[in-house]
Amino acid sequence: MAQPTSVSHGWPDEPVPLAPEAAPVPEYGSGSLGDLLPTLVAGQGVPGFEARIAELAPADRVCVFLVDGLGWEQILAHPDEAPYLTSLLGSSRGGTGRPITAGFPATTATSLASVGTGRQPGAHGLGGYTVRDPATGALMNQLKWRPWTAPKVWQPYPTVFQQAHEAGVHTAQVSSPIFEQTPLTQIALSGGTFHGRLSGEERMDLAAEQLAGGDRSLVYTYYSELDGAGHRFGLDSDAWRGQLMLVDRLVQRLAEQLPARSALYVTADHGMVDVPFDEEHRIDVDEDWELRAGVALLGGEGRARHVYAVPGAEADVLTCWREVLGEQFWVAGRDEAIALGWFGDTVDERVYGRIGDVVAAAHEDVALIASVGEPLESGMVGMHGSMTSAEQYVPLLEVRS
Repeated sequence: MAQPTSVSHGWPDEPVPLAPEAAPVPEYGSGSLGDLLPTLVAGQGVPGFEARIAELAPADRVCVFLVDGLGWEQILAHPDEAPYLTSLLGSSRGGTGRPITAGFPATTATSLASVGTGRQPGAHGLGGYTVRDPATGALMNQLKWRPWTAPKVWQPYPTVFQQAHEAGVHTAQVSSPIFEQTPLTQIALSGGTFHGRLSGEERMDLAAEQLAGGDRSLVYTYYSELDGAGHRFGLDSDAWRGQLMLVDRLVQRLAEQLPARSALYVTADHGMVDVPFDEEHRIDVDEDWELRAGVALLGGEGRARHVYAVPGAEADVLTCWREVLGEQFWVAGRDEAIALGWFGDTVDERVYGRIGDVVAAAHEDVALIASVGEPLESGMVGMHGSMTSAEQYVPLLEVRS
């Protein structure tokens, strides 16, 4: 992911707008979340897949432990709270410890779909927290799946888990029971068997058991509470640090139970940024007449916005958003964002209309909140979604037995 740059109009004292083409696009195809499972199952001999992350050696039994909200930079900043994770940052245990990129937007629904389908956001189509459904014109919350729409119409591709299961790999997901029947699980994480367990410790123990369940195994397990603490209390809070300490113990617990010929990969769906509570850092679109002019729907989330214009106002909205926000956000029109690869190499036809007429991605520690339309989300301390390194870089930590 390239470092962000900007362009100047030539006057040294003039504020410098951010160039959309300088946004650090995720490492699609070689080092992103969507490349992980295809690489792992290619190593297990599942037909139709090839290794995309070159340094990952094949393993007969593979477990992916995804910790919601565990950014690479957050691990680096907290070695005392996460000593075991920190020990995996290098290659001292015979594996790899490196960051990969989440994909854009760096948000849970998008990232889980990328992980589970092995595809980029422009293909699987879950391109944000909320996006417009072209069929109805309404905003679709892809995490809560509201309003409900047929899951396999919204995301028609088979998951990597399904394809591995069909190829004879023992495949399982171990997560909270509340996720078993959700549409997001159906279209992103289904295949093989689902095992619901309430506590993190139970999940680690069962994941190890499932790994031993076949000569070739693919097991996925998930932990969400770190992300929740970050949203509610922020990265500097005791609550978040306590959750990180628990995650560190869970990873070690699972690693110490790996059966023979196994590889454990610890990763995440996104990192996080704390956004200060003041008008400079939290720009309220519901209170800003300039930003609201010509806008029919506001999608996405505070640090990665899809803006849907009133028909005929697309160019005016793009001009206004660039003028008002161009020093703090990368702002691009839909076709420009697609051409720049923000959503991957290609965008499927069914996905095109889900992307905003204007797409805005935060560069600084700022957010575009909507105090009236999104009161809960607007009050969060920790946020994510954009292409900054704190949000994009997630760990790819390996333990092998």
